Amino acid sequence: MAKDLGARPYLFPMPTYMIATYNEDDTVDVMMMAWGGICAADMVALNLEAEHKTVANLEKRNAFTLAVPGTDTLEVSDFFGIATANKMADKFERSGLHAVKSERVDAPIITEYPITLECEVVEMQAQPYGLRVLGKIINVIADESILDDAGKIDAGKVHAFAFDQMQNGYYAIGEKVGQAWHSGAGWMHK
Repeated sequence: MAKDLGARPYLFPMPTYMIATYNEDDTVDVMMMAWGGICAADMVALNLEAEHKTVANLEKRNAFTLAVPGTDTLEVSDFFGIATANKMADKFERSGLHAVKSERVDAPIITEYPITLECEVVEMQAQPYGLRVLGKIINVIADESILDDAGKIDAGKVHAFAFDQMQNGYYAIGEKVGQAWHSGAGWMHK
């Protein structure tokens, strides 16, 4: 029997992304986020709270990187979601992770994350439900360790994890269970 739970943000899986920007003093700021994703072939949409230090950085720099963390960085990535740069200015420094400056946008690339999208801010939309940041994907960088023999990203090698809004858990992603636009093709003839 189904039970009504009311209006809740209970959609699963929710992605985990790491958004990185530069602070006004050129130090690195990184935060974990889950409310966002691809919204066009070369665009991302991120839903953020306006009070985040990251938002102030986006307004000043008009650039960011968006990375997919692997389970090997789960703890430090979660830390980036717990700690706010508004109160802990050295949170990236405390992490022990490493950053290099993007050659394409005014934002840092965290070298420990296997996939990074280099993005430019296209629009910041203040809406009644929060702030939406639209970003244009300028380039994607992938660590060679997650590429297949054809040079394409192998999602199983990323060891990504998803966020569970219902129980506040993280769940590993990786087992391929079907082929998009093929697994259901047999239903076309029924």
